[in-house]
Amino acid sequence: MNKQQKLESSFYYPIPRTLHYCTQCGKELARIIPPDDNRVRDACPHCGAVHYQNPRCVVGLVPIWEDQVLLCRRAIEPQYNKWTLPAGFMELGETTAQGAVREADEEAGAQLELGSLYTIIDVPHAEQVHFFYLAKVLSPQLNPGNETLEAQFFTFDAIPWADIAFQTVATTLQYLVEDFPKQHFPLRNYAILPNQAEHS
Repeated sequence: MNKQQKLESSFYYPIPRTLHYCTQCGKELARIIPPDDNRVRDACPHCGAVHYQNPRCVVGLVPIWEDQVLLCRRAIEPQYNKWTLPAGFMELGETTAQGAVREADEEAGAQLELGSLYTIIDVPHAEQVHFFYLAKVLSPQLNPGNETLEAQFFTFDAIPWADIAFQTVATTLQYLVEDFPKQHFPLRNYAILPNQAEHS
């Protein structure tokens, strides 16, 4: 393919976590327990490289405008057309807070004041940990990016529960509805297990 050709966004996709070939020497990997380790890894018997796989961090915000929460309707899979809090994968070189603010800017284009960390959610079967920060929305003006069909403020009694994209978002919103009247937002740390139908 000519480098000048513009590829459609649907052409690109995240690679699976399981590797078949060594990224250092190109030889086929083996699934072994390396010496001085305690679990099976993708390891290269040719050059000795061990390809460690670690949980990925999802970072996002709970943006509040007066007595409403800001949600984004997804323009991408998974969970296309469903509502979510602005969130996404943390990038190298940034803190969880920086990543959460970046994601909110990319997905909602909102002016925000970052608040405290609100929920830390372990999703072991998806190999992820989710971090959601509270945030104060400074202006109702929004400028959603291309991963968002629309961004909208919802009063708590109008949250579209049946169309929430992910279980981690739903539980975070449930805690918000519970905590907001008291204006007390304790840090919540819990796990979403496979039988709770997380679709991350």
